[in-house]
Order: sequence, then structure tokens, then C-alpha cells
Amino acid sequence: MLSCNEQKEHTAPAVNDRDSVAMMTSFGVNTLISDSGIIKYRIITERWEVNEKRNPSRWIFDKGLFLEQFDQKFHVQSYVQCDTAFYYDQKKLWELRSRVRVLTKDGLRFSSEQLFWDEGKHELYSNVFSKLITPDRTLQGSYFRSDERMTKYYVSNSKGSFEKNDIAGSGDTISTAPDTTKAKIRPQATPQRKGQSQPAATTPPQLKPTGLAR
Repeated sequence: MLSCNEQKEHTAPAVNDRDSVAMMTSFGVNTLISDSGIIKYRIITERWEVNEKRNPSRWIFDKGLFLEQFDQKFHVQSYVQCDTAFYYDQKKLWELRSRVRVLTKDGLRFSSEQLFWDEGKHELYSNVFSKLITPDRTLQGSYFRSDERMTKYYVSNSKGSFEKNDIAGSGDTISTAPDTTKAKIRPQATPQRKGQSQPAATTPPQLKPTGLAR
């Protein structure tokens, strides 16, 4: 004997403004970005999410991010890479996390587990251990702050290594002792007497990871 049962409609809850729904999600992104009609940047990421519902709104690169900058002949000048990145579009702030690596065209290498780029203040900073390597020097510390061009930077609890002939005419390498005070690292070191140590630094070029910044 057959009987008729009342059918039930299965519907999902309505999506409202308080839900964190991405406006756009792209996968396998490998795209070129132009500036003033000239291709200058490449962005490569496995997943790119644009989410305006989160507070604050942000772009999310949770599968890694790799950025390249080119010269006019399409040669790679610099690159930035990390495991996770966030761009807070309203704050104009980049946050790079986990295995952050930066290389400039002059050979300066930066590595850390965290790096912020504040486009409004035109500065870079990190609140964790960071390491700078130039073609002939190494500098590291637990706090890093720099202008956007990396011509002036500050390191606290700093230590580094440099060639002894920079101060004493020898080719041996020596290291400085850790310093618990904030030290200003100047582009040009002042010669010191033999036996005294001094911070060392170079003058790297301006690094613009993407064409998204002004």
C-alpha cells in the first residue's frame, strides 16, 4: 500500500554580511603586473583570496607567495618569497610570515620569520630574529626596522661579522658581541682603532615587491 508523505525542502542558511565570504578566490596564479605601461613585476601563488568581510579586510596568500621585480630588459632585479602573506588593503600594510626571504639586485639578502611593510609610513619592520647578509658582511638581531629603500635600518640586540682589514688591515674575520641597546646601522662605517668593533652595513636599492604599492 502506498502512501504520500509530505516533502521537505532542504535549504542552506542564508548568507549574510557577518559571514566571512571571500569576494574572489583564484588558484594557480602566475601573472605579470605592469607599471606605467612597462612590465615590472610577477606574482606567483597557489591561492589568492580577496576577502572584504573580514575585519580588517585583506588579501590572503595562505599557500605561499613569490614576487619578482624586473628591469627594462626583463632581467630579475629582486624577489620576495614567504609561506604566508596578508595584504590589509585599507591599512596599506603587508604582513609576510614564515620563511621570509628577500634578495635585492645588489646582493643583499634578508631572512626572517616575519616582515611587515607599511606603505603609508614607507617603512619595513620585523619583531622577531632577522638576518641581513651582504656580499661581504652579516648582521642580525631580534628587532629590525628600515626605511622603504633600506638605506637606513635599526637593529636591537644586534651582532654581526665583517672583515678585520676594514679596521686593522688584516684579512681575518671577527664578530661583534651582542648589544642590548638599539643600534643605528649607518651606510658607511667610521674607521676605528685596531681591536675595536663597529657595526657594518651596505646601501641596498629600493625594493618594491609588487606593483600594488603606490
